[in-house]
Amino acid sequence: MESTSVKLYAPGYAEKRTYGMAACFVAGNVLLPQLCHLWPQGGMTWLPIYFFTLVGAYKYGWRVGLLTAVLSPLVNSALFGMPAPAVLPAILLKSVLLAGAAGWAAARFRRVSLGLLLAVVLAYQVAGTLGEWALAGDLRLALQDFRVGLPGMALQVVGGYGLMKLWSK
Repeated sequence: MESTSVKLYAPGYAEKRTYGMAACFVAGNVLLPQLCHLWPQGGMTWLPIYFFTLVGAYKYGWRVGLLTAVLSPLVNSALFGMPAPAVLPAILLKSVLLAGAAGWAAARFRRVSLGLLLAVVLAYQVAGTLGEWALAGDLRLALQDFRVGLPGMALQVVGGYGLMKLWSK
């Protein structure tokens, strides 16, 4: 499987760059869901609120990822009512898990590949599904991303890889 060396950054919370990059990724996580919601069940199918969290955390570290992971669902919910407040805890849990997994994988392996991104997406989805099951008490609801959101997971892996590879040039 092809692997690409990418320049990774890990700015600290004291750096303005951290907040600037997080703001850009939050904006992406606000705009992409609006685009996906133009189609019936677009949000559930494409899982757009996670896309720029993955890219931000992988490329700019867990701090940018964590800010993006927490702020994206809150801003979307406040502005557009989606995700609904009732599902915010599960979305936030998965977003934070994604930021942690992506930031860790980037720091550990110092490269990006489809296999690594697939592992990151599966890790946050499996752990997030278990957490959502614990929160909601409904396994069928918790498994929704695996039933309906496989195209979104594929978009995260392939699209995230493509975007990071493009940025590496």
